[in-house]
Amino acid sequence: MEIILLKDVPNLGFKDDVVEVKNGYARNYLIPQGYAKMATPGAKKELAEKLRQQAHKEKDIIEKAKQLAEKLKELDIKIPAKAGKMGKLFGSINNADLEKYLQEAGFDIERKFIKVVGGNVKRLGKYNAVVRLHREVIVDLPFEVVKLEEEKPQKTEEPVQETAEQVQDTTKGDNSPEQVSE
Repeated sequence: MEIILLKDVPNLGFKDDVVEVKNGYARNYLIPQGYAKMATPGAKKELAEKLRQQAHKEKDIIEKAKQLAEKLKELDIKIPAKAGKMGKLFGSINNADLEKYLQEAGFDIERKFIKVVGGNVKRLGKYNAVVRLHREVIVDLPFEVVKLEEEKPQKTEEPVQETAEQVQDTTKGDNSPEQVSE
């Protein structure tokens, strides 16, 4: 069934997109919740006119999205993760991890606009993600998952050794039986 989205729906599309979904999903969830409406010929014409009028406003938005896309393409993303000897991760890398990395790099992109190709990453290696900055601007974002180098605690060079006499001297204090007076 073809529908027109009235709001952004994660993992489906943006507002004013025409998408194909299963009948039950549209009739039982999207339409009653106000996320979508049926894509009738009249509704499609109305949407086309609305998009044509918004095109002037969106030129600036699209231009900014393209500039952001160029900056994203320049990034060399290496995400450190704990892994075993065979390269299998303890956990997984997903769009939330990419969002965190991009925020640290100075990009404010929500995780719902990031999609890791192939689902969650569970091994070390090179992968791709798709970042949707605008309806017309989609960026392929390659990234690499590398093994996290853990810092090993350094041993002190001179171990502290106390002799039995030093321990006994410290135990004799103010309350030894010989010095207690009543």
